[in-house]
Amino acid sequence: MEVTQLLLNAQSIDGTVRKHAEENLKLFQSQNLAGFLLSLAGELANDEKPVDSRKLAGLVLKNALDAKEQHRKYELVQRWLSLDMATKTQIRAFLLKTLSSPVPDVRSTASQVIAKVAGIELPQNQWPELVGSLLSNIHQLPAHVKQATLETLGYLCEEVSPDVVEQEHVNKILTAVVQGMNSAEGNNDVRLAATRALYMALGFAQANFNNDMERDYIMRVVCEATLSPEVKIRQAAFECLVSIASTYYEKLAHYMQDIFNITAKAVREDDESVALQAIEFWSSICDEEIDILEEYGGEFTGDSDVPCFYFTKQALPALVPLLLETLLKQEEDQDLDEGAWNIAMAGGTCLGLVARAVGDDIVPHVMPFIEEKISKPDWREREAATYAFGSILEGPSPDKLMTIVNAALTFMLNALTKDPSNHVKDTTAWTLGRIFEFLHGSTIETPIITQANCQQIITVLIQTMKDAPNVAEKACGALYFLAQGYEDIGPNSPLTPFFQEIIQSLLAVAHREDATESRLRTAAYEALNEVVRCSTDETSTMVLQLVPVIMLELHNTLEGEKLSSDEREKQNELQGLLCGCLQVIIQKLGSEPTKYVFMQHADQMMGLFLRVFGCRSATAHEEAMLAIGALAYAAGPDFAKYIPEFYKYLEMGLQNFEEYQVCAVTVGVIGDICRALEDKILPYCDGIMTQLLKDLSSNQLHRSVKPPIFSCFGDIALAIGENFEKYINYSMPMLQSAAELSAHASGADDEMTEYTNSLRNGILEAYSGIFQGFKNSPKTQLLIPYAPHILQFLDSIYMEKDMDEVVMKTAIGVLGDLADTLGSHVGGLIQQSVSSKEFLNECLSSDDHTIKEAAEWAKHAITRAISV
Repeated sequence: MEVTQLLLNAQSIDGTVRKHAEENLKLFQSQNLAGFLLSLAGELANDEKPVDSRKLAGLVLKNALDAKEQHRKYELVQRWLSLDMATKTQIRAFLLKTLSSPVPDVRSTASQVIAKVAGIELPQNQWPELVGSLLSNIHQLPAHVKQATLETLGYLCEEVSPDVVEQEHVNKILTAVVQGMNSAEGNNDVRLAATRALYMALGFAQANFNNDMERDYIMRVVCEATLSPEVKIRQAAFECLVSIASTYYEKLAHYMQDIFNITAKAVREDDESVALQAIEFWSSICDEEIDILEEYGGEFTGDSDVPCFYFTKQALPALVPLLLETLLKQEEDQDLDEGAWNIAMAGGTCLGLVARAVGDDIVPHVMPFIEEKISKPDWREREAATYAFGSILEGPSPDKLMTIVNAALTFMLNALTKDPSNHVKDTTAWTLGRIFEFLHGSTIETPIITQANCQQIITVLIQTMKDAPNVAEKACGALYFLAQGYEDIGPNSPLTPFFQEIIQSLLAVAHREDATESRLRTAAYEALNEVVRCSTDETSTMVLQLVPVIMLELHNTLEGEKLSSDEREKQNELQGLLCGCLQVIIQKLGSEPTKYVFMQHADQMMGLFLRVFGCRSATAHEEAMLAIGALAYAAGPDFAKYIPEFYKYLEMGLQNFEEYQVCAVTVGVIGDICRALEDKILPYCDGIMTQLLKDLSSNQLHRSVKPPIFSCFGDIALAIGENFEKYINYSMPMLQSAAELSAHASGADDEMTEYTNSLRNGILEAYSGIFQGFKNSPKTQLLIPYAPHILQFLDSIYMEKDMDEVVMKTAIGVLGDLADTLGSHVGGLIQQSVSSKEFLNECLSSDDHTIKEAAEWAKHAITRAISV
């Protein structure tokens, strides 16, 4: 059967026809890949063929080149590179030909496929003529080919990293794109494609933005495009401005007055899709300034990398009134729709960022608006005033806000019970949550919540939890932050007298008929967990009474009859919440004096957790695993009796590459179990170590799971001591190669630096556990051959100067462990180490007392090792 018919059948309404066609396509692909891809490209390029078969051909072709999962993507790339040159050349020719097809959808699919091929080939120095042949399309052709070519250039910039395209080509691409955006371009489709392409190509324009004339030209064309008569072009042009704000902040001073005028006009008068991007521009500027001020602490010297231009501060007198106007453009049903995003919400979000960027300066600009509108008869005005107030609470200093908030509190509690508008109540409850989040807690000098008003606050919140789901959900959120603020208060928490009532009210909310609306049930359990977590010993008997209640709830979710997929999802979410709740309770009650009574529930609890693993839900698995970790910690050596039953789920978790968070949590729980059981874990170690080593050598496992696996080696070694001997030959080489990798991996970007630090910390924790585990054992000499490499690793990370506090503390600990366990065998080596002495002195004079303590201990250990 020819490929056209197969592709059409694969879209048939008839399930049998469809399935048969899909199987035949798979068969064709597996038997003759080159022929398969070639016939798809031919189908896509053939204007005689039906549009439906061509679109699907393009889609299948695209999916044969790229995938979301890293390991799958890698396989597809290798597969494409191994095709013979003749096939690839023919496919490329078909793709380029498709760009001149009269069918828009087909051209667009071809653009994406060309970019995917370029993403694979350009880094390998293949298809070097691609950019040239695309650019030659721009000048002499019909508009629709020009449009498709610009779209392709945009996708290409999205797929390929800037360093694989020569600057000369970059300049030509930008020239073509910016010319396509020009108001002189008569065709709107071309202009839109060009504007979207510029958005994707901005990362390539570093050199061009450093050149004044080129930058002026690009900025002029973008600003002109924001005035196009075509809505989509205006929106795309503002998207470019948003991206420029974050990519080229330091180049913008010259243009800000014009940009302010353009954005203000758009926010006030333009279509919503355009106005939202115009507000987003200012949010983006605030984000940049908040980052710069946080990084440099507001202290600028001449040599700061990126000076702060204080654009937000300068724009305050005009910007704040503009944003306050947007708050009055609410939509009637915005509180009920979870994904709602409109001008009023965008304006409030931006106002919150402005408050963080300028601090106290925002207060006088916003207060008159609040005072004028807060009591108006129109709900829109009252809601806007409340939203403005809630938005600016993070940023200004508590001192600046205290008197205002104290005055507002009674007013808001009143509004929550009496205001007729659901919108006003929703925003009022949210604002109270923000007050408790930012202006309440042990760090705040004058408390907002006092003996006098505590009762009223709790009574109003409990009453509000009976309101409409969206309002009740915000009330649960406010209660969450209220409890959190009392976390470090010591024995007498003001919440204690109300504990029973709060818990009962939250459970009642979770059981409401409409609890699945507006995330209400989730919010109720999150608040419940926080109230329990921050409770004091005085309420422990009440927390104990909660145990059978929550266990029964969890039991009921496991008894459910056949559910629809939507109900099943809600059920799984509920299981996760209940396991999370039990975890908090276990941590609360699992230590003296409540431990004995509490542990009587342990068998039943463990039984429930094991049943949760029988349901297919990653969230519930993760939460059940964490709860079991807490239980192991509380039960100590008694946990051993659960391992025979639990072990297969541990293995299952370690093999779960798809849901890698589950895998990471399982690794953490193995650490908890090692600490609880110590050498009783020994019979299971072969299985666990085999699986951990397998995980490490797999390229399918997400990289974030690797650091915890290394520190798990340390936990196991600490638990089983010299019995770790049989794993030394496997684990040490793994640690060495990871250490070498991490020594060269730093500095690429913040995310990479953060990952490198967590990887180093995991490796160091492994070494530390292994050395401490072997201490005082006759087998310590097995570790001597590894000492030079470990010292070399410590040298290299010290020299790179980018370790964070956590790594610093673990590293100085490892230096001490090395000396402590191997004594005179390493004394000489430590003396020869380039940086040990400097590193030790640096840690001894650290402000962080935990680093200082670790360093003092290491110093004693080293002195002993050297003097022997």
